[in-house]
Amino acid sequence: MQILAGQGNPGAKYAGNRHNLGFMVLDRIASDHGFGPWKQRFQSEAAEGTIQTANGPVKLLLLKPQTFYNESGRAAGEAARFYKLPAEAVTVFHDEIDLAPGRVRVKRGGGHSGNNGIRSMLAHLGPDVRRIRLGVGHPGDKTKVMPYVLADFAKAEKEWVEALLDACSRALPYLVEGNDERYQTEVLRLAPAPKSDPRKDARES
Repeated sequence: MQILAGQGNPGAKYAGNRHNLGFMVLDRIASDHGFGPWKQRFQSEAAEGTIQTANGPVKLLLLKPQTFYNESGRAAGEAARFYKLPAEAVTVFHDEIDLAPGRVRVKRGGGHSGNNGIRSMLAHLGPDVRRIRLGVGHPGDKTKVMPYVLADFAKAEKEWVEALLDACSRALPYLVEGNDERYQTEVLRLAPAPKSDPRKDARES
């Protein structure tokens, strides 16, 4: 069994925020692969399902922590302890301001780079959690980061966001198999990052 956790904040007012991109990916995975229904478990909205891989079926638990973004590790840690799973069995999808919009990087190990949600995940699970870093771009000024990530995606960004959600879901069997590099390559093949700068478009919209 593996756990796929998303980063985000609970409630309708946050649903379209850049900070909720991790939740959006899990919603797409659940819809595309027949998971569900979502239930309240582990301080989260949780859904179970199975993914067919080249090595056979793998059971997955999707988690959308309801603890708010900066405390998401509490929920993921509770689920991992319940199922006696190591950190290596947990994957976290999260927005990443240090990557250009639409870029994707799969990462194991390393620090939290100032992301308090990842700081919480590492504190509760350890350094071996796998991270799917989903680029949303940087607003250009560190004082603008919080209002930027807590704002909805602009209309100009919707096309690449939709393509990214679709790609993350379609390539999922590679991730579940542990083929991180193939997953990253396939997501970027299915959803090439935009060549223009949607951040500029967003600021102007």
